[in-house]
Amino acid sequence: MERVKLESIPLHAVHIQDSFWDKYIRLVKDVILPYQWDTLNDRVEGAQPSHCIKNFKIAAGEENGEFQGAVFQDTDVAKWLEAVAFTLASSGRDEKLEKLADETIALIGRAQCEDGYLNTYYTIQEPDRRWTNLKEGHELYTAGHMIEAAVAYYQATGKKEFLEIVSRFADVICEKFGPKEGQCHGYPGHPEVELALVKLYRVTKEKKYLDTAKFFIDARGQGGNYFEEEERGEKYKQIFPEFAGYQPEYSQSHLPVREQKTAEGHAVRAVYLYSAMADLAYEYQDKELEKACETLWNNMVQKRMYITGGIGSSGLLERFTTDYDLPNDRNYSESCASIGLAMFGKRMGDMTRDASYADIVEQALYNTVLAGIAMDGKSFFYVNPLEVWPDNCLERTSLEHVKPVRQKWFGVACCPPNIARTLASLGQYVYGKDEEALYIHLYVSNETEVKMKGRLYKVKMDSHYLTDGTVKILAERMNTAEEKTENRIGGKIALRIPGYMKKFRIYRNGEKLENPVIQKGYLLLENLGNREEITLKFEMKARFVRANPKVRADEGRVAVMRGPLVYCLEEADNGSNLSSGYIDTQTEPEEVYEPNLLGGIVSVKLKGKCISMKGWEDGSLYGERKPVFEDTVWKAVPYCNWGNRKTGEMAVWIKELIKN
Repeated sequence: MERVKLESIPLHAVHIQDSFWDKYIRLVKDVILPYQWDTLNDRVEGAQPSHCIKNFKIAAGEENGEFQGAVFQDTDVAKWLEAVAFTLASSGRDEKLEKLADETIALIGRAQCEDGYLNTYYTIQEPDRRWTNLKEGHELYTAGHMIEAAVAYYQATGKKEFLEIVSRFADVICEKFGPKEGQCHGYPGHPEVELALVKLYRVTKEKKYLDTAKFFIDARGQGGNYFEEEERGEKYKQIFPEFAGYQPEYSQSHLPVREQKTAEGHAVRAVYLYSAMADLAYEYQDKELEKACETLWNNMVQKRMYITGGIGSSGLLERFTTDYDLPNDRNYSESCASIGLAMFGKRMGDMTRDASYADIVEQALYNTVLAGIAMDGKSFFYVNPLEVWPDNCLERTSLEHVKPVRQKWFGVACCPPNIARTLASLGQYVYGKDEEALYIHLYVSNETEVKMKGRLYKVKMDSHYLTDGTVKILAERMNTAEEKTENRIGGKIALRIPGYMKKFRIYRNGEKLENPVIQKGYLLLENLGNREEITLKFEMKARFVRANPKVRADEGRVAVMRGPLVYCLEEADNGSNLSSGYIDTQTEPEEVYEPNLLGGIVSVKLKGKCISMKGWEDGSLYGERKPVFEDTVWKAVPYCNWGNRKTGEMAVWIKELIKN
């Protein structure tokens, strides 16, 4: 029997009004999109120049000059357009914004070559070197982001111009690549186009797009490594000298994907690849490919993921290293990597209906993804460490990739527009549905309409999940002329019970459910009536979390979480030298709602001690003095909000005070 996956509710049908998320979602339309448009046009003072729009004008023959920026610079505007599309879909049509997007799409069309090829770097800089550097040329990666943006824009507006542009380019790709004689048997050095071609197939129904995506996945790691063969070719040019001594693991091409057991290489490339694998596992009902996805997911989240949902522990090459290697002060944890993790987790959750995937999606979205953007929407983190001492974040050292303050922009600016498109599309992560049931993955206040068993329901969720743990859901049957009024219609609602939630109560129409049955993390309410009132009361308390002792960086340390939020200590609240701190975990944390702090948060006060400087007044480096401990009350705030006040130290993992 063919497995049927859950589908997302269209963004235009999910109206989010949430006390936690609204401040971020509003930023996208009001601040982030205008700010990022200015950066793409090099109009933000003090920000690294983008050159992105200028490159398109040069490629279109409308300006003179040379290409500037990274070889994948086109993707900045692609992700910006995708964020625009999601914003138009979720927030309603905006004539001014839509007009700006249409003009940008028209420019992209004018920059497209006559044969359908689209890439400003190769059009301007090296027109005779198309497809000669799949390893690091990023042509297929750039194509993927263009395709994703076009699909989103078509779905939001119904306009076909952008979709036709990328379809012409996709046709070029399908003709160039494949298993047939005369075709190129290579695959992307940076996966992305695979998942994009699946999206294009789903809106156009052109099977060749799906087949080409499958070819890229199936060919990867087969036989001799394509990238090593490519380097020996006459036309190959090494664009990135830092990749000398290339290892196939870096691009997940060391083995056929179905044989890979551990998450390897560049973290963003990995999760984009895995997302496409999950898509294709469903489309082709490929159980072997699905099993490979499960294996890779389990290794990644159980042995190679930070508590914040960050992945990629090495600052060198932005990659995974080995199991349990999770340093806090020099990790990479790129914002894009956590976004890709959420993309992968969503696909796996929709396919398996297992809430453990949504647990990780929630962890990544609420922590690393949100930490990547300032609360004013105008500066960003590319790297997301779990411990920062600003004084040692020095250039030309092993910590030069760590920034103690968010940056206005980056020369390689994949993260800012990626965060924008993710926030604008949050609605796709809240629900999943099939013909009979509505699955609730995230507890975010919203209103939506959904059909269950052919009957239309209006669903309203009022969530105070992050404050007192209460969520109220009202599902009402919307009678239509063609439907008969019935008391019981047989629809279902599946409520995710987070894996970290130890105590909770569920009420259905005022009656408490005793001994509710939970399967794969979901509590299923069946046989819905015309009007259902559901109340969830989760025990939302701060809790202490410890790492596996094999995580050497966290041994003897403890982290604080409250619901999905990871907490941290900041110098702004606790003073400097946070490494001297200890937390008394035998004392109950005290929670305080502070409406005027960081937009309104629940802070957590923790009793503990710190090592005093008494006896070290002479400034000596070493001595035989015994430590002097002082009683201290530490204040922790959500990790996603760190760095929004003054520049200072930050730490997630703090030493645990052990009492005899």
